[in-house]
Amino acid sequence: MNNSTILRTAACAILAQWSAYAFALDPLSYARYDQVRTSALHLDLKADFARKTLSGYAELSLDWIDKSARTLDLDTRTLTIARVQAQDAGGQWRPVPYTLAKTDAEKGQALRIKLAAQPGKVRIYYRTAPTATALQWLTPQQNMSGKRPFMFSQSQSIEARSWVPVQDTPAVRFTYSARIDAPQGLRVVMSADNDPRATGKGGWRFSMPQAIPSYLLAIGIGELEARTLGPRTGVYAEPQRIKAAEYELADTEKMVAAAESLYGPYRWGRYDMLVLPPSFPIGGMENPRLTFLTPTMIAGDRSLVDLIAHELAHSWSGNLVTNASWKHWWLNEGFTTYVTTRILEVLYGEEVATINLQLEQEEALQLLATVAAPRQALLTKDADTDSKTYTDQALAYPKGAWFLRTLEQRAGRAAFDPFLRGWFDQHAFQSVTTEQFIDYLRKNLLAQHPQVMTDAELDEWLHGAGIPASARRAVSARLAALDAARTAWLKGELATARLDTKQWNATEWMKFLNDIDGKASAAQLKELDQAFGLAKSGNNEVAFRFYRAGIKAGYGAIREPLHAFLMSVGRQKFVVPLYAALLNNPADKAWAIGVYKQARARYHPATQASVDKQMAKKEG
Repeated sequence: MNNSTILRTAACAILAQWSAYAFALDPLSYARYDQVRTSALHLDLKADFARKTLSGYAELSLDWIDKSARTLDLDTRTLTIARVQAQDAGGQWRPVPYTLAKTDAEKGQALRIKLAAQPGKVRIYYRTAPTATALQWLTPQQNMSGKRPFMFSQSQSIEARSWVPVQDTPAVRFTYSARIDAPQGLRVVMSADNDPRATGKGGWRFSMPQAIPSYLLAIGIGELEARTLGPRTGVYAEPQRIKAAEYELADTEKMVAAAESLYGPYRWGRYDMLVLPPSFPIGGMENPRLTFLTPTMIAGDRSLVDLIAHELAHSWSGNLVTNASWKHWWLNEGFTTYVTTRILEVLYGEEVATINLQLEQEEALQLLATVAAPRQALLTKDADTDSKTYTDQALAYPKGAWFLRTLEQRAGRAAFDPFLRGWFDQHAFQSVTTEQFIDYLRKNLLAQHPQVMTDAELDEWLHGAGIPASARRAVSARLAALDAARTAWLKGELATARLDTKQWNATEWMKFLNDIDGKASAAQLKELDQAFGLAKSGNNEVAFRFYRAGIKAGYGAIREPLHAFLMSVGRQKFVVPLYAALLNNPADKAWAIGVYKQARARYHPATQASVDKQMAKKEG
C-alpha cells in the first residue's frame, strides 16, 4: 500500500476503536465530531499589540464521517467573525452562510456553518477580542527589560476557542501549520517546529506534523533569545533571563533520554522550552515541542527541575495519549505524576525519588481536607464538567499516581513497566477514556496477575473518596530523621543552631516547612530566618512555604520580602494561598488588600479571578 492508503487505513482503525467505546460527546464543546472531524488546521494571523488582537483566518481540513451531515459546528468565545468560505470541488473558495448562537457563560458561542455539500476545507476570517481568555497581553512594564510588550496563550482546558474557531475538545486531534505577523523586533514561537535561526521576514512560519488536541495550541510573542541545550533540546527566554534559564535547564537532554529508557522513543522531534514572564499563572504547560515554564522554577541551583521532568513526562501521558474529555483528567495528570517520579529515579537515584514521592503523598492527604468527598474520586459519575476548583484538579495528580504506584508495587516492575509502555505505544496519538484504560488493564495486566487488584478495590480507587486504606505510603529514611529533628525543634528540645541541614535538598526543606506550618512560633521562625535566610531564598517553593508559615505565626519581618514576592510572582500555586492566609489574619488583612491593589495588574486574569473571589468573601 502507498503512504496515503496506509494513513487512511490507520485512521479508520482508530476511529473504529474510538466508536466501539461509544463515549458521549464532550458536553463542553458544541462540536459534532461524530459527524465531522478536523484533521488539519492552518492559521494566518497578525498580532496587533495596540489593539490586543489577533486577526486573519483559520483554515480547517475536514474528514466527514456522517455522509448525510451538512453542518459544521465550531467552538468560539468572543470572536468577531467577518466571513466564512468553503472550498468547492474545483478548488475555488465560495462564501457560505453561518450563524453565531447565544452565548453560554462557560462554553462561549457555537459557530454554525451551513454547507450545501461536504467540502474538504473551510476558512473562517475573524478577530479575537482584547479580553480573549486564552491570551495575555503584557505591557513593557510587566516584562524584564521594560522595553517591549509580550503576549502568551494558555489554551487549556477550553480556552483555545477564544483565539481560534475550532472543535475545542481533547477528543479531536489535528496537525497544524501557521504564518504569524508580529511587530519587528519580537520573536514568535509556537507549540510546533520552531527554528531558532528564523528572522520573521515575510511572517513567522510553523509546522506541527503530529496531531494534537486544541488545548495544546500555543503561541508566545516577545523579546526572546534562544539557547541550545542538546541535540534536540533548547530554551527561549527574555534576554535578561536566558543565561539563568540555560544553566537551570542544562540536564534536559538527560531527562529525555531517561524517559525514553522507560517508555520508548520521544515522538515529537524536538523538546524546547519557553520561560515566560512572571505573570504566567501555572508551573508549566506541556505544549508539545515547546513546554511553557514559570520563571519561579529557576532557583539558581537546579533544585526544582522536577517540574521539567513533569512537563516532559506529558510527552507520553497527555500529549501522546490524551484524555478524551476533562472528566478523564486523571489519565493526563495522574499518569504524568507517576512517570515524573520514575524519571527522577533514573536520573537522581531511588532515595531522591522516594523523598519526592513521600512529600507528594503527604500533600495529597492534606488536600483531601479541602475537597468535598464526591469530588475526591478519580472519575466522577456525574456529567463531564470543567467547573472544578483548583484543589479538585490538583488531587488528580497524586491520587492517580498513587493508584498506578499501587499496581506497580503489587505486579512488580518486570510486569508493570511493559504494561505501561504498551499503553502508550498502542494508544499513541489517540484520545482515550478511563473505560478504555480499565479494559486495557484487565486484558494486559490483571488477566495474568489477578491478585494485583480486586474489582472492588479498583472501583474504590476510581470512584471512591480519599485514598484507599490498602495504599502503601512511601517512607524515606532521610525524611524520618528529619521528622525526629522537627519534632524536637518544635518542642524546644533541639536548638535551631543544632539543626543539621547541610545535606538537606529543596524537597526536605519543603517537607520541614510544611510540617511546621501553623505550629512554629514567630520567635522560632525568626531564628530559622536568621540562620538560613529563608525569607530571601532563591528557591520559590521554599520561600512560599516560609511566608505561609510566617503569616500564620505573625512573624512580621517577612512583610518586606513577601511584598516583593507578591509583586514579582504570578503563579497561582503561590499567590492564591498567600493572600488567603493574609486575609484570614486580622492583623494582615488591610495590608494584603493594599498589596493586591498594587500587584493585581501584574497577574494573569485567571489569578486575578481567584484572588478577587477571596477578597469578595472577606468583604462580604
